[in-house]
Amino acid sequence: MSHPVAPLLVFGWGNPSRGDDALGPLLVERLQRHAQATLPPGRLDCLTDFQLQVEHALDLVGRERVLFVDAAQDLDQPFAVRNLCASRGAGISSHALAPDAVLQVYQDLHGQPPPPATLLAIRAQTFGLGEAPGAAALADLALALSWAQAWLANPATVAQTPA
Repeated sequence: MSHPVAPLLVFGWGNPSRGDDALGPLLVERLQRHAQATLPPGRLDCLTDFQLQVEHALDLVGRERVLFVDAAQDLDQPFAVRNLCASRGAGISSHALAPDAVLQVYQDLHGQPPPPATLLAIRAQTFGLGEAPGAAALADLALALSWAQAWLANPATVAQTPA
């Protein structure tokens, strides 16, 4: 027996053992705790993985909105947000896709546009093996979490980067 699919999906990826690369999964964990206290049951699904893969296109089926979350280098602000479009970008392979490519796989499989999707990129600086996220990254994570909480609560939350 299958359960209904939650309309909202938050998908964070990164390696929890590589310093700031843990930011995506950490945000998902914290947002899930927030959602349990504020959203009706069954409204949100949260997923994490080390990287995006072709199979993740199947996780988009039946969703109203999707938020992808990852650590990002070279940001000059705590986080950046952008709406995503299905695109082959650097190509589609069976290993390590960009979120735009996951959307393209969905579109190719289902013959229809994917659900609206947004990328939340959190500023990251260190990726050392065995390191914990740095203090600056955790401060940026807190700011990104506030934006993600607003995204959960309001479908009209637009892709805006903090001022």
